[in-house]
Amino acid sequence: MEKRTHKRTLLGKMLLGVGYAVCFVLTMIFIVNVTMIVKSYIHSDKVPDFFGYKPFIVLSGSMEPSIKTGDLIVTRMIAPDKIKVGDIISFQIEKNVVVSHRVTAIINEGGLSFSTKGDANVGIDAGNVSPDSIEGIYVWRAPGLGRFAIFLQTPVGMLIFVVFPLFVFVLYTIFSRNRRGHGRTSREAELEAELAALRTAQKTSTNNNDNDLSV
Repeated sequence: MEKRTHKRTLLGKMLLGVGYAVCFVLTMIFIVNVTMIVKSYIHSDKVPDFFGYKPFIVLSGSMEPSIKTGDLIVTRMIAPDKIKVGDIISFQIEKNVVVSHRVTAIINEGGLSFSTKGDANVGIDAGNVSPDSIEGIYVWRAPGLGRFAIFLQTPVGMLIFVVFPLFVFVLYTIFSRNRRGHGRTSREAELEAELAALRTAQKTSTNNNDNDLSV
């Protein structure tokens, strides 16, 4: 009985730990999404960032095989003079259109600019990239996560994958605490009953001994 109770307690602690980890991840996703959405409304002419990091969803195969269509990439804001040949940078070519290509040359004629090219493209991009159009430098990618990220940014996506799991976790935590509290109360009642039974037995035994002595 004690071993079974110990196993249940250990399993409960493991599930609670996993729940806290999932809750933390979902909370961070929620915070990032809300921050990005709010910034996109406040500064509609800029790509929103989260502490200097910007996510982009890849919609073309111009950087394959390094970066593929449907990937989610993350860039970090960087000073233009820190960019080197071979770096992958994300830059605006027109409003709400961002391209991520590799730097093939740095040009310092009449001001700083960059020549770029997609790894899968035959020729270099038409026109050089100016520093003020650069959104950031590529630092990381999540293969195939782009489509899911698009859905996650919708109200329905946030409700299904963020708000609802958090709500379920909170309910589970409250239920678990109430159940543990009820279990402790039941155990205390059992102990009190056992103690009362021992006292009654002890009192009965004492009375019997007194009766034996009085005979």
